[in-house]
Amino acid sequence: MMSKHHDVCMRTTLTLDDDLAHALRQRARLLDQPFKQVVNDTLRRGLEPASADAPRREYRVRPIHGGFAPGVDPQRLKDLLGEWDDEHYLKVLRGDGSDDS
Repeated sequence: MMSKHHDVCMRTTLTLDDDLAHALRQRARLLDQPFKQVVNDTLRRGLEPASADAPRREYRVRPIHGGFAPGVDPQRLKDLLGEWDDEHYLKVLRGDGSDDS
């Protein structure tokens, strides 16, 4: 990081994890900005306190009808599940499948 004191920049050696250095280099390329600037901007954003004055978006739950679509017969779905259970049980008895659900 560079800090200015009487218009003189101070250099600091910073060791970054490989994944962070890679991500910062990619960001610098995408933004077409110097690596140093991207690192400084990223650190500044990370050090900014969360603003209590920032407007919060209201979270709303919008319920939807969870019923079946027209033409879908719930009884038929139960029949299909029963058939699947029968087939699965027979496979387990024959040793074709596991007894795990």
